[in-house]
Amino acid sequence: MTTRILFVCLGNICRSPAAEGVVRAMAPELVLDSAGTSDWHSGEPPYGPMQGAASARGYDLSGLRARQLRAQDFLDFDLIMAMDEDNRANIEALRPAGNGTPVHLFAKYAEGQGLRAVPDPYYTRDFDGVLDLIEEAARGMLAQL
Repeated sequence: MTTRILFVCLGNICRSPAAEGVVRAMAPELVLDSAGTSDWHSGEPPYGPMQGAASARGYDLSGLRARQLRAQDFLDFDLIMAMDEDNRANIEALRPAGNGTPVHLFAKYAEGQGLRAVPDPYYTRDFDGVLDLIEEAARGMLAQL
């Protein structure tokens, strides 16, 4: 059975599509998607500076489009990865009654970092730093699957 993982951030234009793209490159056999807890950017491609930073490392995010998290995602995915605690709380608020799909903080998989969040580069402007963290968390997560 193929593992199905959903990455979730606020707008689905920086962190979660970057995580999807990085993990897709590392483990193309997995079923992956990303979503945002808001609908602010639905239908839009990832943020230009995030695409540029990812492209410089060989990750193509250009085909991705933002979408909002939906209750059906709890049934369609085996694991949901939140980029921060606020995202996690918003994900949990949408959880259907009785559903047990695990929701984890993605940053916890970054070895030795002790982090609870992937900072939002839309605000911090540190796209490369976020990609470093996403790559590390992706390696850690994949080692535990």
